[in-house]
Amino acid sequence: MAEITASMVKELREKTDAPMMECKKALSEAAGDMAKAEEILRVKLGNKASKAAARVTAEGIVGVYISADAKLGAMVEVNCETDFVAKNDDFLALVKNVAELVATKNPADVEALSALEINGQTVEEVRKALVGKIGENMSIRRFVRTEAQGAVASYIHGGSKIGVLIDLVGGDEALAKDLAMHVAASKPKSLDASGVPAELLDVERRIAIEKAREAGKPEAMLEKIAEGTVQKFLKDVTLLDQVFVKAEDGKQTVAQLLKAKGASVAGFTLYIVGEGIEKKVTDFAAEVAAQAAAAAAQK
Repeated sequence: MAEITASMVKELREKTDAPMMECKKALSEAAGDMAKAEEILRVKLGNKASKAAARVTAEGIVGVYISADAKLGAMVEVNCETDFVAKNDDFLALVKNVAELVATKNPADVEALSALEINGQTVEEVRKALVGKIGENMSIRRFVRTEAQGAVASYIHGGSKIGVLIDLVGGDEALAKDLAMHVAASKPKSLDASGVPAELLDVERRIAIEKAREAGKPEAMLEKIAEGTVQKFLKDVTLLDQVFVKAEDGKQTVAQLLKAKGASVAGFTLYIVGEGIEKKVTDFAAEVAAQAAAAAAQK
């Protein structure tokens, strides 16, 4: 049996907000598999166990560039070690310049972007010099470039921790901004059902079946119940099916809003700083104790 450490329990608790003992039991049942343990908790505790899944786990900011005619846009995430550095003027300038390079030079990947120049120096040289000056590591994590079918709009939220780039066909600038804000607030995973990864649907289906089985539902009904749950999940995570955050009646979906405005969304990108990055947490007391023990051993 895999050893279940206190740090594993703590990590699962931070991800799910589930009680400590429930986290330990789930990890034991999952033989230490963190993803499986989270799935087990969702079966037992419902969606409460996934509410912290998108919690920011690293520092940095999202930067955006949009051309004057709104036909070209770019968004980049640049990470650093502390929020203090994320507010540094030199760091902010690097992010701004990198976003513009992505839009105007269209690099294939981060490596190609790093080889482009800012005022006679490559992006990588500028990055290294800044690391040396500030004394903290930083890295370009990801970027996206959009050649608009309509017009590109953006929205930056929470001290540049959340960024949205959206391509709106038809409508106007106010609608584009409202939709970008909606994406930042509601965090859809795709435009419609066709963009939702199959593995996500499989997880929802398995969870629904296990929850129905534990509730004593007949085996013959499990697949039907699971399908209903998956369809509800799709409405929750696809932009067009979500209820618009500013809907006056609390019912109008984004699709209905777009139809009323004679507009459509060609695509969007949502970046949350640090999403999916495992942040190292240092136990200061344990570190001091370990250093003291090491020093004593050398005497």
